[in-house]
Amino acid sequence: MNFVKTLLLMSILSALLVLLGGALGGRGGASVALVISLAMNVGSYWFSDKIVLRVYKARVVTEAESPQLVGTVRRLAERAGLPMPRVAIIPSAGPNAFATGRGPKSAVVAATTGLLELVDQDELEGVIAHELGHVRNRDILLSTVAASMVGAITMISRWGLFFGGGRDRGRGVHPIVAIVMMIAAPMAAVLIQMAVSRSREFGADKAGAEISGKPRALASALAKLEQYAHARPTDVNPATSHLFIVNPLGGGRMSGLFRTHPRTEERIAKLEEMALGG
Repeated sequence: MNFVKTLLLMSILSALLVLLGGALGGRGGASVALVISLAMNVGSYWFSDKIVLRVYKARVVTEAESPQLVGTVRRLAERAGLPMPRVAIIPSAGPNAFATGRGPKSAVVAATTGLLELVDQDELEGVIAHELGHVRNRDILLSTVAASMVGAITMISRWGLFFGGGRDRGRGVHPIVAIVMMIAAPMAAVLIQMAVSRSREFGADKAGAEISGKPRALASALAKLEQYAHARPTDVNPATSHLFIVNPLGGGRMSGLFRTHPRTEERIAKLEEMALGG
């Protein structure tokens, strides 16, 4: 099912990119945008893990280098019946984590240095189990494709606004249409990205609680991470903010329509229900 969702997401975001290219450059612009979308989709599929790790300067570590983190991932992966993923550390004070890759056999679980300093062992297990829940649910590729395509659409839209897109001499592109597309396409892409993210977080919380057996520890970790993000938002690329377990941009103040994550209070309440056997 997630394979079908990924194909559908690729198709919708590719169509948005082609429409944007057409608005900016007519038939030629649409053709260029189609080539870009194909390249982005292929790149996202084969190199998603490398791209995201490079963006955040994450370093893959061994168990000798980080025994607590790698050992925790190993134990929980075995419990979840998953292949051992690679483990990476992100040099960032903002406590957070994400998983990326094409699927279970190529997955990477990444945690920030801030996360390792802030949470206790039980909470760390809850966070890692949540990320392994994403791996088990096979939605890590879906999230990475959304990140790369939304980033491309936003970037091209900004270029169009900067360079005065829509002044299509002889190709019939109306300037107003171009301006509307340059504003509407990124907004539509971001809304799709957010819908994907919000639906998957509840599923990963549930899977993570089952894998770790510690729903309250995950709830406690979420509360700590959310509090930190509100007080000290981390500077990350907005196109990839939905990859993290908690929005590092402090998105909890945003309206429901523009949130990349479900409200942390709702996630904690559901985990408390699980802890009580609900």
